[in-house]
Amino acid sequence: MSDNTEFNRLYWHSRRGMLELDVLLIPFLEEAYRDLPAEDQACYHKLITCEDTDMFEWFMQRSRPDDPDLQRIVDIILNRVQPD
Repeated sequence: MSDNTEFNRLYWHSRRGMLELDVLLIPFLEEAYRDLPAEDQACYHKLITCEDTDMFEWFMQRSRPDDPDLQRIVDIILNRVQPD
């Protein structure tokens, strides 16, 4: 599968049922995903398999994922939009 096909697939799966998630995930995918190390890209793949309601809670910092890989990618995305 070509890189562009894979990216388009990720783009489609990054579009969610909640605007709040789209506003975080789509720009992250377009602007930062390709620069991530393979390990963090794998974390992103795992993230987009999660339920919207869970992701919303994590990104609103109401709860934290139990999976350390998911927590890592959530932190990366949040740090991108909320730098120190």
